[in-house]
Amino acid sequence: MTLPYVVDAQTSLSPAELQVLHDQYDTEAASGHITTQTKFNYAWALIKSQDRQQMLQGVALLTDIYRTDPPRRRECLYYLSVGHYKLSNFDEAKRFNSLLLEREPTNLQAQSLNALIEKGIAREGYIGMALLGGAATIAGVLVTSLLRRGRR
Repeated sequence: MTLPYVVDAQTSLSPAELQVLHDQYDTEAASGHITTQTKFNYAWALIKSQDRQQMLQGVALLTDIYRTDPPRRRECLYYLSVGHYKLSNFDEAKRFNSLLLEREPTNLQAQSLNALIEKGIAREGYIGMALLGGAATIAGVLVTSLLRRGRR
């Protein structure tokens, strides 16, 4: 099975398309048995969403498939990586993607995703350093101000 590239996850389904998958999921849930394929399709649609809660729900569904359906684990590794990447959970994205790359080191989609995850981790690091630098500057200004007041 060919995996999609991350860019495919950036395009949400229309509300009508998502509703079809939701209705199928609900119908199967009401009957007492949700097929893995229905759960998977709905999870992927939710991950493609721009809504954080829907993405979280999609990741939860994929996590359930990963735990309960060993033949689908390979697929789930990639889709879980994409879901966590979109949620900016870069450590989790890297963990799942690394497991896939251990199994399939030449997988182009996983390699591409790995590069995006690394950029996200680096960007997060830069933001953290900037926040730390800003906090240190503010602390320095406050200390200087307090010291000047104390001398008066």
